[in-house]
Amino acid sequence: MTNGQYQEAVDWLFVQAPNYQIDGLKAYKPGLENITKLCDFFGNPQEKIKCIHIGGTNGKGSSSNMLASVLQDAGYKVGLYNSPHLIDFTERIKINGKNCDKEFVYHFIQKLQTLPEDILPSFFEFTTIMAFEYFYQQKVDFAIIEVGLGGRLDSTNIIKPLVAAITNVQLDHQNILGDTIEEIASEKAGIIKPHIPIISGEETDLVKNIIRQKAENENAPFIDATTIQTDLISDLKGNYQKKNIRVVLGLIDELKKLNIPVSDKNIENGLLNVYQSTGFIGRWFEFSKDPLTICDTGHNQAGLEYVFSQLNSIDRHKHVILGFVNDKKIDEVMALLPENSEFYFAKPSINRGRHPEDYENLLQEAKIFYKIFDSVQEAYLSAKQQCTNEEMIFIGGSNFVVGEFLEKNLEISE
Repeated sequence: MTNGQYQEAVDWLFVQAPNYQIDGLKAYKPGLENITKLCDFFGNPQEKIKCIHIGGTNGKGSSSNMLASVLQDAGYKVGLYNSPHLIDFTERIKINGKNCDKEFVYHFIQKLQTLPEDILPSFFEFTTIMAFEYFYQQKVDFAIIEVGLGGRLDSTNIIKPLVAAITNVQLDHQNILGDTIEEIASEKAGIIKPHIPIISGEETDLVKNIIRQKAENENAPFIDATTIQTDLISDLKGNYQKKNIRVVLGLIDELKKLNIPVSDKNIENGLLNVYQSTGFIGRWFEFSKDPLTICDTGHNQAGLEYVFSQLNSIDRHKHVILGFVNDKKIDEVMALLPENSEFYFAKPSINRGRHPEDYENLLQEAKIFYKIFDSVQEAYLSAKQQCTNEEMIFIGGSNFVVGEFLEKNLEISE
């Protein structure tokens, strides 16, 4: 297999199966019918691996990578399924921090091309069965599976995990999951299964009670991670990681009850070495020190509130590069923008990317100093030219903005 053949196969996957991250609502196929047929076709590999299921609006990627790092430190072979990828497709499926083998991806896509005509999967369903099969073939000890979108109807919800977690519930993807926080919470709580412990990192009583009630209905142990006291820290530096650490500790406590040994030292080391162990980037990621350049994939209102609050705590003039997708409520973002900043708005280079000219009226109303660019890289080069070493650059607003920036500027070692 050549690199060209691999890229051709991945391109086929993107073309055949609409991708929600790129194409939006038209690519979303709720329900478990397709993934059930897919799993049956491949012999139900998800039933032959030990899974841990992690959902929530924000923090599920960080939490799953933290947990993977801890379990790796304890000597386990750990599969990790995250989405979306930032640079390369194989980032979605990892074992002990190593991206999925391209040879496997290529040959698996050849099999996908022979599917019966009555199976019409989405892009995410294709990648989900690919992860299950890879983890089964590679005989992982544990597979940490991140929910794609929602929970109840998400294709990952076909698994029966050892333990599950919901990091939090915030307003996001209302066009799919519901207009109210209660509706979204009910969708997220759909991953709760009979007798399987559920860890909740949610802080508001309204949502916490919805998760707790669902757990009671399923006779599932409910663990409130917000009551866990800890001074442990992680090399993932966002202030919001303190909440995610408590969720991870709740998950580990439940795994210990299943006679899965994890020491206090494994926990401490694992949390401090997430980047080294898993290669996880994009969450308050320090790209450079001179000038200080930070990127973060926070993209919904709650995520941006956390990120911009941390930016406000840094006493430097800021050059802030932002870009958004079509379904983003830009007026809500305008109300959150960090202080002491000048702004560079850019269009993410995907189908859903929104050009800043479309919302320039909101930029004018916000009375901020801004410039508009056709690409993230143009915005970054402009900011870099203007920024002194006493100032800083921030890149965010969307997974795709951060991914585009890193792809252009981060040296990836093979």
